Amino acid sequence: MQPLPVSAVRRRLVIDALRRGAVPEAGLDLLATGLDRFEAAIDAELDTVVSGGSVFKAVRGEYGSGKTFFARWLAESAKRRNFAVSEIQISETETPLHKLETVYRRLTERLTTASFPPSALRQVVDAWFYTLEEDALADGASDTELSTAVERLMLARLSEVSRHAPSFAAALRGYRTATLDGDESTAAAVLAWLGGQPNVAATARRAAGVRGELDHFGALGFLQGLLVVLRDSGHRGLLVVLDEVETLQRVRSDARDKALNALRQLIDEVYSGRFPGLYLLITGTPAFYDGQQGVQRLPPLAQRLATDFTTDPRFDNPRAVQLRLPGFTLESLTQLGITIRDLYADDSADGDRIRAVADDTYVGDLAKAVGGALGGKVGVAPRLFLKKLVGDVLDRVDQYPDFDPRQHYRLTVTPAELTAAERNLSSADEIDLEL
Repeated sequence: MQPLPVSAVRRRLVIDALRRGAVPEAGLDLLATGLDRFEAAIDAELDTVVSGGSVFKAVRGEYGSGKTFFARWLAESAKRRNFAVSEIQISETETPLHKLETVYRRLTERLTTASFPPSALRQVVDAWFYTLEEDALADGASDTELSTAVERLMLARLSEVSRHAPSFAAALRGYRTATLDGDESTAAAVLAWLGGQPNVAATARRAAGVRGELDHFGALGFLQGLLVVLRDSGHRGLLVVLDEVETLQRVRSDARDKALNALRQLIDEVYSGRFPGLYLLITGTPAFYDGQQGVQRLPPLAQRLATDFTTDPRFDNPRAVQLRLPGFTLESLTQLGITIRDLYADDSADGDRIRAVADDTYVGDLAKAVGGALGGKVGVAPRLFLKKLVGDVLDRVDQYPDFDPRQHYRLTVTPAELTAAERNLSSADEIDLEL
């Protein structure tokens, strides 16, 4: 996972996201402090997926320990290998895990590649049909025989999928027919149905020869079909991230039990080899993995995820089914801040002054102060620390030649700018700290 050259555009995308208090969508290799310990194992797992295998991985860490950061860092690494990626936020109302048809729908809505932003489903399907046409022509098909040859190739390559989800191939065939006929509205509707969208017009479904809507079990067959389409259209795999699965602990007990069983089913399907080319990653808190309202509620799932974390974190096994993110220390948070300061300075016409005014000592003092504002919990401070560093300090140093943060800036943290987890750690309504 060699870092890409740092362009001005990449620097600005990262800095702009941090200024908003968000995890950057790209450029995370520039900030990957402390993730080098996982690189060799992740590289080997991505190689497994490229060679036709499948991988399941669980990441655990407290709020603020960098789970979303890790997932997006992995996504960037996968995209550099020409993977498609989909990041899905699990939630009780929007994406309940016990309804895999909804998870599949979010997967297609969030599907992205190195070339196309979400949703890249149409571009992927179009690329697949283009590949089939090229293969048919290479096999000697004439222009008049091309349509028949393409359909023959399509059926052959989806033969295994059709055993489980025959409507997937039927929908692809209907999409191609509508596209060749110039019927854009039908083509778009059929593609929406293929992506798991509900309430697709009955006329479009009849035109494609499909009925009803996607259900929980059909979603697994559609995922299998999507992996075939991705592989044949030139992608080397699909990374699916199920983020914030700890939200399952807050749903009704019956829905929670169904969701945990759905997760167990997904893991078993990955291990069975049903999804060649899939890397499935979930993220959650230790309470989710270890507590009685989470994984431990379903013993078969707990057995599949069992990992020994009783040893010194220095000796954690990156190849294990679970990875532990230890969170930030004051030292590592300061080092991350220095990295951001240097990244910011590299994009400024007055970089030397920025490094001098917001020197390493000041960055460390700010990290300590933000951690203090959150009850001394430095490990959950990165988001707020980086937001303050960029938006309150570096932007002002860059724009005002006489601004000195030691004289002219007082750290203020208000409840309105905190996440729920950060707010729970802060005991004061407003905190002013001299630096």
